[in-house]
Amino acid sequence: MNILEVNGKIDFKKLSMNMLIPIAGGAAVGLLANRNSQKQYKKLKQPSFAPPAWVFPVVWTGLYTTMGIARYRASAKAEKDEKRKAAIPYDIQLGLNFLWSFLFFKWGLRGTAFIEMALLFSMITLTTYQFSQIDKTAGVLMLPYIGWVAFALGLNYSIWQLNK
Repeated sequence: MNILEVNGKIDFKKLSMNMLIPIAGGAAVGLLANRNSQKQYKKLKQPSFAPPAWVFPVVWTGLYTTMGIARYRASAKAEKDEKRKAAIPYDIQLGLNFLWSFLFFKWGLRGTAFIEMALLFSMITLTTYQFSQIDKTAGVLMLPYIGWVAFALGLNYSIWQLNK
């Protein structure tokens, strides 16, 4: 099975747009909010399970790619009334995803970032459910994102508590 094929074909224009938005958005946030974030991250007191700073851009690039593919698949398979129902939580979670970096790194609001990430986790879960109702593969493609954000939620909380 080719995960890029929907109904036996690939719409490269729509696929590219759905992948470009989270990847380019993540890169823009990286430039605006995460400047010097790797240095900041290294200076914070961290729990024993904290990964090295270089892991984050690698993981996020993969996650943005898979969520873009999931959005493409769900959008391509959705009936007209389903498209909006699935697009709204996806767009909200993507906005929350981008906001988190500003809260945590740029503004140093670690507690607020933790609360915001809990809301993000809820929206990702809703998005995953909506996508899976339309296309099982789209739902499955969102699962690594749920797992990573669950991990990041614990990491955010721990860093907040260790650096009060």
